[in-house]
Formats: sequence, C-alpha cells, structure tokens
Amino acid sequence: MEIFPRRLKATRIEFGLKQHEVASDLGLSDAGYRLYEQGKGYPDVPRLYKLAEYFNVSIDYLLGRTDKREVNR
Repeated sequence: MEIFPRRLKATRIEFGLKQHEVASDLGLSDAGYRLYEQGKGYPDVPRLYKLAEYFNVSIDYLLGRTDKREVNR
C-alpha cells in the first residue's frame, strides 16, 4: 500500500493545502493525518471515503487500483 501515502500527499499538494488544513477539515489530529502520508498508518473505511470525497477522487485512485481520478456516479 505504498501508493496510498504518495497519492494522498500529491493530491493534497495539488490542491494547495497544508496537512493541518486537511486534518482540521476532516476532524483528524495533525499527527494522525501525517501518519497517513508517511505510510505508517492507514484510515479505516469511513475515513478513506471522507478523504476521497474531500479531494473528489475515487477510493480506487487513492489506493492505486486505478489511475483514473474521477468518481463514477
């Protein structure tokens, strides 16, 4: 799952956000969010869904299962 931390960080940077901003917007601790980007911690399913929704990308994109960013609705 080494793709997840890289994709999460790249997406956050693309949006021009700081780690603290994302953590605060999603109700996470700064340290908790930082662990996601470091690959030392992984979100549970509801948080993974929130992250994907927040960045308007698919969960499959964040997890590296596809290179398509868009959400299929």
